[in-house]
Amino acid sequence: MNSSLQTRSRRLAFYSLMLLLCFAFAAPLYWTLLTALKAKSELYAWPPVWWPAEPRWSNFVEAWQAQPFALFLRNSVWVALLSTVGQIFSSSLVAYGFARFDFKGRNALFMVVLGSMMIPWDVTMIPLYMEFNALGWINTLKPLIVPNFFAAPFFIFLLRQFIMSIPRELDEAARMDGANAWQIYWRIHLPLMAPALVLVGTFQFLGSWNDYLGPLIFLNDQSQYTLPLGLAQFKGLHSNNVTAIAAMTVLLCLAPLILFFLAQRHIMDGATSAAVKG
Repeated sequence: MNSSLQTRSRRLAFYSLMLLLCFAFAAPLYWTLLTALKAKSELYAWPPVWWPAEPRWSNFVEAWQAQPFALFLRNSVWVALLSTVGQIFSSSLVAYGFARFDFKGRNALFMVVLGSMMIPWDVTMIPLYMEFNALGWINTLKPLIVPNFFAAPFFIFLLRQFIMSIPRELDEAARMDGANAWQIYWRIHLPLMAPALVLVGTFQFLGSWNDYLGPLIFLNDQSQYTLPLGLAQFKGLHSNNVTAIAAMTVLLCLAPLILFFLAQRHIMDGATSAAVKG
């Protein structure tokens, strides 16, 4: 009886703690949404207004029309999608090479790749700007897209660990059927890597979608702005309009939230597979 009571008490304490953490993480998003729906007279009311008497959904429309956010959205979607496709393809291909090909200096080269993760982006920022300026890419979306077609060290490591967990007998069986290295990669490893690829794609999409420093450095013309840069400009021009800023912040968060809810099962599968099998 005492053991059963202790088990129930622990479960109750655990679920209570999880519920408390859930409220703690959800509170900022809820307050932002609440601010976006309030009238200006309710913003600084005391006691605080926990739900507006008449939610003003028109705040979203007014904020959206105040700046060319449709253009910013198109740029962000274009950058995020192309960056994700490029990162998935390039990182999986490089990871396949490290995991399945035996060549001289492979381990040393892989250590160099991993070591490059320790170099902060701030150090390469100026050389990258000079390089892109020499190519004539400044004030275009190319600096935000093209580098993602050359793989990222962390994603290479993640996918390599996943591929190494796949039995080599599958490769040997495919070779006996006449498949070459590219066909083995394309027809066998890519489908098997689906959970890990979803994880990589989600990380890359969120990183590109939320990137502020990259567009700030490489973009000058408003017609090339992405949503984070457009929102920063909007905040500067409408610093006193708290409801409009909150409305645009909520809209900017919608894509990551939708992506996470759609891919959360695959994200957990990919993370678990890479951690346990690797």
